[in-house]
Amino acid sequence: MNNTILIADDHPLILKGLHDFLVEKEYNVLASAKDGKEAYEIIKDQQPDIAILDIRMPFLDGLEIAKKCQDEALTTKIILITFEKDEIVYQQAKGLNIYGYVLKEFALEEIENCLNSVQNNVPYFSPELIEFLEVDESVKALHLLTTTEKEVLRLISENKTAKEIGKEMFISSRTVEKHKSHIINKLNLESKASSLFLYAKEHQEYLNKNT
Repeated sequence: MNNTILIADDHPLILKGLHDFLVEKEYNVLASAKDGKEAYEIIKDQQPDIAILDIRMPFLDGLEIAKKCQDEALTTKIILITFEKDEIVYQQAKGLNIYGYVLKEFALEEIENCLNSVQNNVPYFSPELIEFLEVDESVKALHLLTTTEKEVLRLISENKTAKEIGKEMFISSRTVEKHKSHIINKLNLESKASSLFLYAKEHQEYLNKNT
């Protein structure tokens, strides 16, 4: 644990909590900064091995600091901490070769795992964030379906046959099969009944609320 670490956050309590936690765990905390400008100057002057940065800070935010470090070929590995579960911010972070992305509500639980990973040159992204973004992407795909297709999918999640679905929706079972084929194509699923059923079960809660 000899890597030097900078911590930067404009919230004094979060900054102190993180600092005290890392010191207690015997990490080598080089410095703390209360805004982005101060953090960037420390990175430039002292070149810590790792910088744990809040994404939203006065003067320079975490992403802007990461961009400057990239442009100036500084070797400090950047870990971002944030409350935001934002796909655009996440993709920006990945594009800047960020080494870590940790959600603040899990910061003290996850920061050790993150630091251990980063010290071994392996990027770490909060599992809760990845899970949230994957679920979000999956739900976005459902918006491609028509109201009728969503209803067919909801009834599939209840393990109903094409004949049963047709009877409930006042359409023929052949029409149900056409809808199923369209759903498979739109959601880019494998062309087998089990794929459609498993997808429907996975999103049953959403379908029950939105059909």
